[in-house]
Amino acid sequence: MANTQGPQGNHDPAGNTQMFRAFVDEGPQGRRQAAASSGPRIGLILGVVVAVAVVAAVAWLALK
Repeated sequence: MANTQGPQGNHDPAGNTQMFRAFVDEGPQGRRQAAASSGPRIGLILGVVVAVAVVAAVAWLALK
């Protein structure tokens, strides 16, 4: 029967202090970049909504 209790050459990267510190240090920066890139996307969506509203208003006035 195989011994599954002890380490057998499998390295757990979560146990590495340097990798953990690198993960912690770069965590908030990744979130800031995601938030910054969502800004232009929100502006684009709002622009499309405004354009559709203007076209709808013009069409409604033309058909009235």
